[in-house]
Amino acid sequence: MRYEESVCEGRNPVLEAFRSGKTVDRLFILDGCHDGPIQTILREAKKKNTLINYVKKERLDQLSETGKHQGVIAYLAAYEYAEVSDILKAAENKGESPFIIILDGIEDPHNLGAIIRTANLAGAHGIIIPKHGACGLTATVAKASAGAINYTPVAKVTNINRTIDELKKDGMWFVCATADGDSMYNLNLTGSIGLVIGNEGKGVSRLVREACDMTASIPMNGNIDSLNASVATGVLAYEIVRQRINAGK
Repeated sequence: MRYEESVCEGRNPVLEAFRSGKTVDRLFILDGCHDGPIQTILREAKKKNTLINYVKKERLDQLSETGKHQGVIAYLAAYEYAEVSDILKAAENKGESPFIIILDGIEDPHNLGAIIRTANLAGAHGIIIPKHGACGLTATVAKASAGAINYTPVAKVTNINRTIDELKKDGMWFVCATADGDSMYNLNLTGSIGLVIGNEGKGVSRLVREACDMTASIPMNGNIDSLNASVATGVLAYEIVRQRINAGK
């Protein structure tokens, strides 16, 4: 199910977006504003566990496209999010071991869109992103995915570590992309696998890295020391594809 809107401004439009069931990725509220309509919006946002940002008027003015924000701006998801169970079900329906890509704080919408595109082409069953500190399914992401967003489910979770722990109970293994990890060519990446990719600048957070079973690095012989997050995802994802083909899975 697709949502056409990406930005919603003004008290009544934002409130109606919540009440109509649309997915709000981020909510920006004028800091210090506590009147009745704002409180009603905040109650709706808390029911949906929406990320709330309290900002100065200058920040709202920068974000506003209409100049009539009335102290509130909401960023709506361009597409509906899936559940983690939907991703596992997709693997089951294909008779395949789950292959999931987990993104730990990807902020650039072009990177996220490119990763969704790669995930689809590599046969990944879905992508998991965190609710906080990361890009959501915006219109820019949808465009960058080149249509793959229509076929590859993306789930949003509150806690990446907890999600990894829960998926481990289902028999999944997790490999974390790090510059100092073992060469990807020396690892067994077959079976039920989760590939964890970190933030463009900071990489994978310490706690998420510790939750993983393996760390993988991409051999590099150039003069710089890192790849773009979406490119790194593609390289590692296709090493997983190669090993799955060779293993007959």
